[in-house]
Amino acid sequence: MTKDNLRIVYMGTPEFAVESLRCLVEGGYNVVGVITMPDKPIGRHGSVLQASPVKQYAVEHGLPVLQPERLKDPEFVEQLRSLNADLQIVVAFRMLPEVVWNMPRLGTFNLHASLLPQYRGAAPINWAVINGETETGITTFFLQHEIDTGEIIDQVRIPIGPDDTVGIIHDRLMELGGRLVVKTVDNIINGTIHTTPQETLAADTELKPAPKIFKETCQIDWTWSKERIHNFVRGLSPYPGAWTTFLHDGQMQTMKIYSVHKSSGNSSGHEPLSLYSDAGMLKVSLTDGELILDEIQIAGKRRMSASDFLRGFRFDGNERVE
Repeated sequence: MTKDNLRIVYMGTPEFAVESLRCLVEGGYNVVGVITMPDKPIGRHGSVLQASPVKQYAVEHGLPVLQPERLKDPEFVEQLRSLNADLQIVVAFRMLPEVVWNMPRLGTFNLHASLLPQYRGAAPINWAVINGETETGITTFFLQHEIDTGEIIDQVRIPIGPDDTVGIIHDRLMELGGRLVVKTVDNIINGTIHTTPQETLAADTELKPAPKIFKETCQIDWTWSKERIHNFVRGLSPYPGAWTTFLHDGQMQTMKIYSVHKSSGNSSGHEPLSLYSDAGMLKVSLTDGELILDEIQIAGKRRMSASDFLRGFRFDGNERVE
């Protein structure tokens, strides 16, 4: 068996999944079909349909594309079976039913953006940064019944710097993921894979989950320490963005915060939760000092630096974050 005659079906949707598909296509692997999400309605009236990044790449390179609404739909299952795949690869897609993941003779493997068994779930990169981890990575593993629990094939580790955002880590893992997918395929072709049950790695450690992130998940709790808030902001930057509300002229306003840094002092001299300007910087007073806001976006306005914001904002002295 070679990469020319190994029939691969690839499944993925967002930009993160494009890099692995690109590495397979440019590496000369035999991708016989691509499965992705249906086109998404966009615009004010939802009258325009937008193809996923994976579909856009597949169409540009002449790859057959299937976009099922339901993965258990008999018509889709038959279409998938007709591709006669030897191997399926999943990167940032959906939870697959057994009739799908158990179809190819060599199985289905997934690329997951964490060091499994840690951070099983939909948002592993975000939660690793939010929780202040100093290391993360990517894992390939074979799918089985329970989500993100199959036997590990391979992993790559990378450090997380103290100021790295989820956007920075996302891009690093996306690039490394493409290489790891190709390496995993080569090892399957060569019969040199050695898998590790996740249970053996999870036995003596507390597992941290990575659940899907919603708008309410992204609201800052200003009673947290400045270290925790700093990690929270960078773990949601640039998307979807941490947010807060603040009182100004008797009205509540909403503000997204994309970048902050910690001050060296432990006391600001202001009441906790005060929002104020000091030496040309936008600050929030916390119970353990102050946090400096670097890049923000007021609802209805463009994203901007705090210095630009301060040029057009007049404080009344009673601003407080909520």
